[in-house]
Amino acid sequence: MPQALDPDSPTRPLIGVSACSQQVPGRHPAFAVGEKYVRAVSEGAGGIPLVIPALGDALPPDQLVNALDGLLLTGSPSNIEPHHYQGLPSAPDTLHDPRRDATTLPLIRAAIAAGVPILGLCRGFQEMNVAFGGTLHQKLHETGQYQEHREDKELPLDEQYRQGHLVRIAKGGVLAGIWPASDTVPVNSLHEQGIKDLAPGLVVEATAEDGLVEAFSIANARSFALAVQWHPEWQWQPGVSANEFPFYRALLESFGEACLARRRERTHPN
Repeated sequence: MPQALDPDSPTRPLIGVSACSQQVPGRHPAFAVGEKYVRAVSEGAGGIPLVIPALGDALPPDQLVNALDGLLLTGSPSNIEPHHYQGLPSAPDTLHDPRRDATTLPLIRAAIAAGVPILGLCRGFQEMNVAFGGTLHQKLHETGQYQEHREDKELPLDEQYRQGHLVRIAKGGVLAGIWPASDTVPVNSLHEQGIKDLAPGLVVEATAEDGLVEAFSIANARSFALAVQWHPEWQWQPGVSANEFPFYRALLESFGEACLARRRERTHPN
């Protein structure tokens, strides 16, 4: 298991954190990111978080990634607009965030091209698949192929984020290198959508018991490039959550180590 990064180090990597575009009731439009993601970067990955607003074309992705040591793609209540993967129109009650789509999809491609370490979580996992040509099931529970992957939103948050099902980790992959302790591990499950077709160049790193792809890496990426359907940002902190899970902590630490390596290469290229 990787060693925890020092949060007081003067060489902490600068890690971008994707934000959503939201209309706060009764207030001005806002860009928002959950505190759990910011703390996962700051404390779990040992980085300095930089919130990336959903500005779309107004945010030049190539210029941004050249200044970053890493990129964390967050989860969100919204879903990717299906025209990005030639999907059917969404159900009328589906929440979308077109400004986030316009920001993250080109940003993902730019980050991989520039060799920036990237970790995608939940919506971020789905964004990485779509960015490279993959498709999504919009409602897994209506396919008749998969177990229930949604959370019970009537429960307290800690219960919503409890371990929901097992995933099987692919042998010899990136995830197996991060967590060699076992080839099966429980994860939380809080998603309605999921991968239908995996994009070319992506490698399956873990699957659920029902066969759904739950983690993948990018085959020819120059650095850390991993995405998971679950939420490791919630239960990684020792002593904070009753369900604290070393597996999640190992994911964040491995990402942080890759970001630190990127920073050292950027600041001391010789």
